[in-house]
Amino acid sequence: MPVDPGASIAPTARIDPGASIGPGTRIGEFCVVESDVVIGANCLLEPYVCVKRWTAMGDGNEVSAGTVLGTDPLDKNFKGHRSYLRIGNGNKIREHYTISRGTAEESETVLGDGNYIMTSGHIAHNCIIGSNVVIASCALIAGHVEIGDQAFVSGGIGVHQFSKIGRLAMVGGMSRINKDLPPFFTYMGYKVEARGVNRVGLKRAGFSREEIGEIKEAFRLLYRTDLSLEDALKTISETLHSNAATEIVRFIRASKRGIVRRSGGEDEDED
Repeated sequence: MPVDPGASIAPTARIDPGASIGPGTRIGEFCVVESDVVIGANCLLEPYVCVKRWTAMGDGNEVSAGTVLGTDPLDKNFKGHRSYLRIGNGNKIREHYTISRGTAEESETVLGDGNYIMTSGHIAHNCIIGSNVVIASCALIAGHVEIGDQAFVSGGIGVHQFSKIGRLAMVGGMSRINKDLPPFFTYMGYKVEARGVNRVGLKRAGFSREEIGEIKEAFRLLYRTDLSLEDALKTISETLHSNAATEIVRFIRASKRGIVRRSGGEDEDED
């Protein structure tokens, strides 16, 4: 498919004839868009953005200067075969960012909708990033990481490969993530610890006081008692009946790396 006549392409940009550019999209000076790229409608590529082969993005995305999308995986075993980067709608990806496509043949890296990805970081091959996630500057997300919807990942963190960060979790700056982080809680530290409940995020997401109370009780059972993990999960399942409590249990039971079990002082003010 050709460049739509409603797109605006700077004279110094280089668009491969095998790329597809949607209506209303603006591509800035010195951008490079390779073959087999699909860019939807009303996107913005600021100057010096490079979109590499087998990348597809939806509508309304904004990509800032110096970003490279669809890079070859940073994997010594990669043999150059076809794999993909798929980006949804309404994302903002700021300056000097890199996102790799999948490692295995025909595999993919996926970003959902409405994410805000800040400057000077990396999302590696085969990651799955949900929707409405914030990833702050200088965060390094290793391969096969999964980050749930509405999570907040602060600046300067490193996330070990295959780790999972649950929905509406919040991770403090400069943390090292090498285990799974259950949803709805806050975490911090080089040896990352669970700190409390992400009340601000939960309120913004429309959770009721009662639902937040159940999440707080689940946190207490997991991190403020001497219960074994299995006993804590059993108690949560038997005594807490909200969808959020069920989601916490489901996330932990599905974990392959194991969850963070260290806990520190609670960071939030009590309600």
